[in-house]
Amino acid sequence: MQLILLSLGFILMTIAIYFAMTVLYMKVHLPFLVPIITTTIVIIVILVLFNIPYETYMFGGQWIDKLLGPAVVSLAIPLYKQKELLKRHIFPILTGVLAGCLTGMVTGVLLAKSAGFPKELVLSILPKSITTPIAMQIATQIGGVPALAAVFVIIAGISGVLLSHYFLAFFKLDTTLGRGIGLGVATHAIGTSKAIEYGEQEASLSSVAMTLSAIFGSILGPVVALLFY
Repeated sequence: MQLILLSLGFILMTIAIYFAMTVLYMKVHLPFLVPIITTTIVIIVILVLFNIPYETYMFGGQWIDKLLGPAVVSLAIPLYKQKELLKRHIFPILTGVLAGCLTGMVTGVLLAKSAGFPKELVLSILPKSITTPIAMQIATQIGGVPALAAVFVIIAGISGVLLSHYFLAFFKLDTTLGRGIGLGVATHAIGTSKAIEYGEQEASLSSVAMTLSAIFGSILGPVVALLFY
């Protein structure tokens, strides 16, 4: 009974904090106040202040974590609604995702190698712009560390969401295709949640880009790794 109450308490706490951070973001609307980031920071502060072990928090947090799969699947709804848009722009979508996926992997490897990172770390960075489960599989296949790959995916997603507003403005990417594909390719599921703010079409395109990136990345990842090692 105590375990059930503890789990329920952490679930309600997480939901309440996320709701509060969402209200704050809607009022202030600064890129650095994206709810996924501020909620994470607030929860970490609470756990540290009250000396609550991460394992204890996850008694309830695990149930929220399990909702990630259904949340991703639910992206099929706007995808279905915008199927005509996707059909009309299938060629730029495929070429844009392919170019973005390849660029993300190559630049990541080049930057890591130029910084003097060891091979294992470089190969863990390579799939950073691909959704976590696929990135971990790619890292395992090419000789990277799956756990590190997951960390780099999260870093890429959060930093991408933080900076996406400035990059989109700087490069004048103000079209539906540009925003949707850019966010989906560079920042996967986290970027797709950001794309929803722009509209249903951007969310659909971002979801498609995220899925295609996983497919292309699974094929190109080992090839890129072979080219550099």
